[in-house]
Formats: sequence, structure tokens, C-alpha cells
Amino acid sequence: MAFRLPRYLLFDLDGTVLDSLPGIAFSVNEACRKAGLPEPKVDLRTLIGPPMRTILSKVAPLAGTTLLDELENNFRLTYDSVGWKRTACFKGAREVLTLMKSAGHRLFVVSNKPRHISLRILEHEGVLNLFEQIYTRDTRVPAYGSKEEMIREFMHTYNVPPSSCLLVGDTMDDVEASTASGIGLALMEHGYGEAPAELDVQLRLKGFSDFSPYLKKENVE
Repeated sequence: MAFRLPRYLLFDLDGTVLDSLPGIAFSVNEACRKAGLPEPKVDLRTLIGPPMRTILSKVAPLAGTTLLDELENNFRLTYDSVGWKRTACFKGAREVLTLMKSAGHRLFVVSNKPRHISLRILEHEGVLNLFEQIYTRDTRVPAYGSKEEMIREFMHTYNVPPSSCLLVGDTMDDVEASTASGIGLALMEHGYGEAPAELDVQLRLKGFSDFSPYLKKENVE
């Protein structure tokens, strides 16, 4: 039987819906400059996905707690003021998300990105109203410890079985979250992750236009 998109679609943001690398790279470089560190030589594309403090610990692997605090604070100040403006939806994202909602799918976000900046960017890009709920680590107190926790909270709140969900993501963090929570994964290859070619996922998509064959089927019941 041909694959059909389930009713509930959960989207990662960075590298999936949003091309956030330019804004993150700019803000990381500024954070290092303000802390008196040289511009990082690491490939940030391969690091995006986990929380920012985890990323910064790889940018500056010898940094102790105090320096990491400084870097994280510097990053937030730059990203929240000007860095986020360098973020945009990937090509076709807005149109495909609109079609999905029109077809009867229910759309949600599960992201490690802070809530306030996620809402700001999604609203700026004109897609915030397409999502029923935005799950981020700081959506609740105490914060979620992982995407798996967000997904399980979502399934409990909406009384949704794993078989009715699909996570759309781009990194191994998304792979691990989908596996741990028992839901399928659509891997967006335009993103920042480097998932092995042999990895068993429900869909591999080069971009949002690759959703087209699945949206031409009859509407979701």
C-alpha cells in the first residue's frame, strides 16, 4: 500500500521548516567575538539541532561553565535582536503547510528553539497560524528535557496514538525522538543533519515540494 500522510504532523523548525543557519552562524560568531575568542572553525551546519548551549560547547570545547554562560548570553542578545531576522522558511514551506492544513492535517511544532523567538519568526514568515500548538523546551515549567518528552506530552494531551503521527525533521536528534516515542519520521534532506543513508525512515524528502505526491491523494478523514 502506498504511504499516506497521517492526520497529525509534527515539525521541527531549524533545518526543517526554517533555514536558520545564516542567523545562527552570525550570532555564534558575534558571541565568540564579544568573549574574545577567534571565529569558530567548526562547520555549524553539522551542529544545529540540539539546544544552543550544547552547540556552543562544541564550538568552544575547552570552555568552562563561566565562559559557556557568557557565550550563551552573548548569543541570545545578538540572535534575539538582529540574528533572527536572517532566518526564512525553506522554499515551498509556506505553500505546502497551507495545503496540508487545507487537506485536514493538524500541524504542530516540536523544537529545541526558545519559544519566544520561535513564535516571532513563525509570525514574521506568515505561518504561525497554521500550527495548532508550538512545543518548545520552555513551553512549560519545568522545561522539557527532550523532544521525546514534547512528543509524548502532545500524544497524551490530544489523545493521539503513535500510528496517527509523523515527525518531520532533519537531524539525528529528530531520529532519536521519533524512535523513542514510537512515531514515524519524514527526513528532510535539505536540512543540517547527516543521517546515514541506510537509516530506515518513512520518507526521505529533498524539500517541501517532495510532499506533493502525498498531498494529491484524497483529503484526510
